[in-house]
Amino acid sequence: MTLKLFLASLLLAASAWAQPGPPQPPRPAKVSAPVDLTGYWVSVISEDWRWRMVTPIRGDFASIPVNAEARKVGLAWDPTKDEAAGLACKSYGAPAIMRIPGRVHITWQDDDTLKIDTDSGQQTRIFHFARPGGPPPQPPQNMEPSVQGFSAANWERPLRGAEVPDAFPIFSTRQGTGGRSLEVLTTHLRPGYLRKNGVPYSAATTVNEYYDYHKEPNAAEWITITTVVQDPTYLTTNFVTTTDFRKQADATNWNPTACAAQ
Repeated sequence: MTLKLFLASLLLAASAWAQPGPPQPPRPAKVSAPVDLTGYWVSVISEDWRWRMVTPIRGDFASIPVNAEARKVGLAWDPTKDEAAGLACKSYGAPAIMRIPGRVHITWQDDDTLKIDTDSGQQTRIFHFARPGGPPPQPPQNMEPSVQGFSAANWERPLRGAEVPDAFPIFSTRQGTGGRSLEVLTTHLRPGYLRKNGVPYSAATTVNEYYDYHKEPNAAEWITITTVVQDPTYLTTNFVTTTDFRKQADATNWNPTACAAQ
């Protein structure tokens, strides 16, 4: 077979594989989920130990792109005043909660709503998906800012489409994660801390998260969460972190604890 005939046969095969099937009716997020994220997961601290396992000292802004105003606010941090004012949960908001060591329990609240409960701080995050055939989820009118804000979610799909085989795997992009990521956008946040030592974020903050699922050959299941915090008030550029969770068989060591200011 000549090179031209070989290339032509590859293109014909790729074209046949890429033919779209009949359009499918919209399905609820729970049914259309490309992976199952439900269950108990434990955080695995493989980086940033000094900022995650203990409360950093006042004025430790290392690795966070803060501006001068954020430094001023951070240097005035007083956990005793936060506790007295009932603000012990300021470091447990959506921009920071997944970085706090502990366990999370992921469940479906209904077919279009995913729920994450944390044992650290006893927080609950609600991820709203669009209903089948409906518009993207929107926060209620006049919604008050809160610790966890309002989170809109959707499933990231492969670049080729959900059911299209890969004719040329060596040229693929994001293999292993394509179509396996949960994307979340959180807004309507109450001001809080990116770290327990008072590094601030403002009410103008938005948080983009990407939950990538991985399964090892030994059957161990992992989620890697990439978090992108944007805050025009206190950050000079985006603050980006990655956080790993390993799946547990059950609720072993699940230990709900209240927020702590330090």
